Amino acid sequence: MATTQPAVRTGEELQELAKRHLWLHFARMGSYKDADMPIIVRGEGCHVWDEKGNKYFDGLSALFCVNIGHGRADVAQAGADQAKELGFFTNWTYAHPPSIELAARIASLAPGDLNRVFFTSGGSEAVESALKLSRQYHKLTGNPNKTKVIAREIAYHGTTLGALSATGIPNLREPFEPLTPGGCHVPNTNLYRLPEHMDPMDLAEAVAHRIEFEGPDTVGAVIMEPVQNAGGCFTPPEGYFQRIREICDHYNVLMISDEVICSWGRLGEYFGAEKYNYQPDMITTAKGITSAYAPMGAVIASDRIAEPFLEGNASFLHGLTFGGHPMAAAIALANLDVFEDENILDNVRKNEPVLRAALEGLMDIPIVGDVRGAGYFMAVELVRDQKTKETFNDEECEDLLRGFLSPELYRRGLICRADDRGDPVIQLSPPLIAGPDEFAEIVGILRPLLEEASARMKLIGS
Repeated sequence: MATTQPAVRTGEELQELAKRHLWLHFARMGSYKDADMPIIVRGEGCHVWDEKGNKYFDGLSALFCVNIGHGRADVAQAGADQAKELGFFTNWTYAHPPSIELAARIASLAPGDLNRVFFTSGGSEAVESALKLSRQYHKLTGNPNKTKVIAREIAYHGTTLGALSATGIPNLREPFEPLTPGGCHVPNTNLYRLPEHMDPMDLAEAVAHRIEFEGPDTVGAVIMEPVQNAGGCFTPPEGYFQRIREICDHYNVLMISDEVICSWGRLGEYFGAEKYNYQPDMITTAKGITSAYAPMGAVIASDRIAEPFLEGNASFLHGLTFGGHPMAAAIALANLDVFEDENILDNVRKNEPVLRAALEGLMDIPIVGDVRGAGYFMAVELVRDQKTKETFNDEECEDLLRGFLSPELYRRGLICRADDRGDPVIQLSPPLIAGPDEFAEIVGILRPLLEEASARMKLIGS
């Protein structure tokens, strides 16, 4: 039987086709009118290569997700092997062995009584599913008005309309308003910019105040990341999540730990809730569940949340065609085998202080104001003045981040995120297999570039 081999395109042909047909996510498409689009063609370990043969350190794990590194053909092979047996069947009223085995394995790793796993295709869908589950749970348990969700300012929880209502980034919300009603926001845990008159635990009490303001009978859930991504890796003060748990229990509000990024070793534990020792009612997860070798996400729910759906004619009236896809589930199982066999969590725990020290070593550069984060999830905040913590205005951020740092980081061989969804930061989230040699590679690129950025912004001491 004749087979058709895919065409081998030149880099120029790929650029032409990409600019004509491919619509990139969260990208200024007009910026590629007179410039090449980054096209990544190969990956191995902590590095990737573009169509021109240039090598880059993947300091963002693609998008916080290639946790075991690139090029693991053995993990991808698990999906191909599964396809020979059963390429696809749905989890809509049916089950199949890979999703059963994966659900059981996730439940064995999840904290407390989080024993029920609802699969999705990715992170936004996981958050959307958790918010819908919260609403229906409260209706089934006699609290039909508990529809509101409390999240934190600047937090990113996804792009679907329900998840976007929880997202606290104004310029991501504005183009799509009016949003799904019910999103309410409280201050985040930006301890670097905590007002002098505030105690860190006031940030937790703000949740109780907001519930009282909205009306306890109208608030269904609180959703928070263990370490907040947007704004630059905000970590919680000691006791913060324990107090959030108490508040949720007092007001009969569900606690959702959004761990699309923070689960599967990113913070050195399978789940961020374990890192900070709190027990949520639900965990949303994706990304590292397969180390991005296949698209998959999940909501992991407690037995208490599942209970009303296990009686009589009740059912969770929600579903996604590809949630629990057998090939993705097989890949996720193989990914978890790598975690266990190669001691991935131990590597993160051992080297977290080394990564932190490497980045803190940059604080002699005038533009570096703060280094924060946990595990392999770190941010460097950029400031105009280290002593006063003065930040840059919008025009300066545009020039600094998109006019200089982003293109120069890529040109010099480091993929990371230069972002100003809060104050300007550089975020780093390397594959969990990285170690001291890779950290030295990161700093070797960052140091001269940040020194040049200091001079470009005419900072004192540069």
